[in-house]
Amino acid sequence: MAEYEFHHLQLPRTLSRRVVRQLLVDRAEYDGWELARVRLYPDGRRKVTLRRRIIRVRKTLSPVS
Repeated sequence: MAEYEFHHLQLPRTLSRRVVRQLLVDRAEYDGWELARVRLYPDGRRKVTLRRRIIRVRKTLSPVS
């Protein structure tokens, strides 16, 4: 089963959709985050949850010389 780490953002209503979209695109392109949830409240603020998969590196046995 995949493991994810989460990042929560609270964005004020003063930010336009264009600015929010660019912020989320940048996070996705450069940091590997994907959009998990957006909650839009009646007062205009947004709570955004981003997630990215945790990749575990397994230690391999080195060949005997």
